[in-house]
Amino acid sequence: MFFVIVLLASFFTACNNSDNDDSAQTSRMMVRLVDAPGDYDEVNIDVQDVMIKASTDSGEEGWVSIVSDDFIPGTYNLLDLTGGVNLLLADNVVPSGYLGQIRLVLGENNTLVKGDDVINLNTPSAMQSGLKLEVNQTLQAGASYEFILDFDVAKSVVSAGGSGMYNLKPVIHVSATATSGVIKGVVSPVLEGYQVQVSIPVGDTTISTFANETGMFQLNGVPAGTYTVTLTPDAASGKTAIMVADVVVENGEITDIGSVSFE
Repeated sequence: MFFVIVLLASFFTACNNSDNDDSAQTSRMMVRLVDAPGDYDEVNIDVQDVMIKASTDSGEEGWVSIVSDDFIPGTYNLLDLTGGVNLLLADNVVPSGYLGQIRLVLGENNTLVKGDDVINLNTPSAMQSGLKLEVNQTLQAGASYEFILDFDVAKSVVSAGGSGMYNLKPVIHVSATATSGVIKGVVSPVLEGYQVQVSIPVGDTTISTFANETGMFQLNGVPAGTYTVTLTPDAASGKTAIMVADVVVENGEITDIGSVSFE
């Protein structure tokens, strides 16, 4: 995992040259495959890899694989991926910043089943090297994102005239949904020599962090909603906890509660 993060960090570095450099910050990225069904019994697609790239250029440089450790490359029936069922292709931590493209890499074992007939789908070599899908999304540090690849079977499987052969020309629609947001702020002045814990309740659990040596803190992966943020200093500091109420979080957004001071 460390090796993957190092590769991804170098992959995004060129796109994060602003004064507020996010190249060392990360976001969570999930990629799921679903199907818009067609009039077949089975459409079996040989899925080998999912890759991402920070830019939208057409070159072959800069692609990095993000498939989940438990994803098994192989053949999947797209018609099983309907009615809310999906195939999780990737669930990984990636560097925050601009995301240009997602690439779905297919193998050669693609078939169509109609009744008792199993028909090989002729797959262009370009599809086997990867179907490039433009997403043009900026990933905020600390937030989670879900990308849905909707495989349109009816448009992707094309009859080759009256020969009884079929070609696979994938038509995939990409949609992105931010599934969490971020709360950040700063303790000012800093309580020198004492830790300050920052926390919010989320259902049956708690999301928490500590302010750093400059007083800055950030709560990542916070679902959309309204929260009370509690800042609890080390008891030895002699300071009492502070509660900041009515903090609104929106998916894909950073909520800055500003400066908080202990009297």
